[in-house]
Amino acid sequence: MALTLPAVPRPVLRKALPALADRPSLLAAATVLLVCVPTGEKDVTAAVHITAADLASLALVALTAVDLLRGRLPAVDRSTGALFAGIVVAAAVATVGSIDPATSVTGFVRLVQVFVLVPAAVLCSLRDRTDQRLVLGSFVLAALIQGVVGAKQYLTHTGASYTGQPIRAVGTFGALDVMAMSTVVSFGLLAALALALGERRPGGDARLRRSMFAAAAFLAFPLAVSFSRGSWIATGAAATVLLLRADARLAVRSAVLGLAAAVVLVGGLGLGGSGVTKRLSSIGSVSAAPDQSVSDRYDLWATAGRIWQDHPVHGAGPKAFQQLRDSHAPLRLSSGSDAADPTIGFQREPLLSPHNMYFLALSEQGLIGITAYAALFLGLLLGCLRRSRGLGLAALALLTWVLVDYLYADIGGTTTVLTSVVLGLAARAAAHRPRPEGHAADGEAEQ
Repeated sequence: MALTLPAVPRPVLRKALPALADRPSLLAAATVLLVCVPTGEKDVTAAVHITAADLASLALVALTAVDLLRGRLPAVDRSTGALFAGIVVAAAVATVGSIDPATSVTGFVRLVQVFVLVPAAVLCSLRDRTDQRLVLGSFVLAALIQGVVGAKQYLTHTGASYTGQPIRAVGTFGALDVMAMSTVVSFGLLAALALALGERRPGGDARLRRSMFAAAAFLAFPLAVSFSRGSWIATGAAATVLLLRADARLAVRSAVLGLAAAVVLVGGLGLGGSGVTKRLSSIGSVSAAPDQSVSDRYDLWATAGRIWQDHPVHGAGPKAFQQLRDSHAPLRLSSGSDAADPTIGFQREPLLSPHNMYFLALSEQGLIGITAYAALFLGLLLGCLRRSRGLGLAALALLTWVLVDYLYADIGGTTTVLTSVVLGLAARAAAHRPRPEGHAADGEAEQ
């Protein structure tokens, strides 16, 4: 895909570059916001998809590398560095032992970008409370942009096809990336809740608190009409963890208020009523009477398991799943999933991954890989649990969303780079850094 960027006047660059050098978190925030830029991508089978958000994230990595060479980077906790290094080693071993090393090289680069380079760059860019608010605020703003577009799509019947009607909210991403809008909206909702809860302390900003609660309340609607069961489950789990960690009594009150609001909006006003109710009821039938999409997902998981059995130690190699899928999949697996909207018409989208990050890591990187990812995710999660306020609270909620979502999704699509930013936020919250006398550590600046 060719990505044409407008020319930037030199005076603007002269002003922007020093600002980015002083506050690199601006690039992290830009990475989040640029996810909203439509890509026009129509070939989901292409080996490489480069978006404006990817370019911004790589610019952040380059700026971090320059700071590293100039000796300006803050010290990074050794245990955090070891967790990132484990991912690199596991991906390298899997690539060397791959069934197709040439193809796996691009997968290795993507894994290192998503799980190591960008998270490490985000970690280094979060130097104070302003940086943290800037990045979390970018999640909220991106979600509001997508939420407004998605709500309009549902209300005007201009979204992706759902039960034969063009009512599914997909934001600026289109039907070929049907999960993207719900991901952005979920992250924004959780970031808004965390920012609002952070202002409940004495001396907090009441206006910011009220505006963030209002943003979270609005985002619940586009999330609902995305009809994404996975995002609903992940957001519910993450919001529960967030509220329980912040205030258990508030969690109970929020559950009661949320249930009452759902009854009024869905039952009383009928906003998304029939579709949401039908989709919710289908969650309980995923084991007893699964629909075709759920049945295909189970078959893809079984396929990944069979691939891992043939390559148990280092896996079949990055990007090997799609090459081995047909030889290991049951005959009943669909050739693809249906996608339709007013822009692309009707298309069949091929099933190129197991739709489970843990099974993907197991099949392509074996026991070495799944151990590295388990260490990274568990280390970051435990580190965030030790922080009950500020960045730690927000990072805990966002990381919980990612870990739950990975049970039925994996990396891929426009919003993959957002996962990198979330991991960077979690790494900053989890990092142990020495506290100079009279100064709070950067990761605890708002606690």
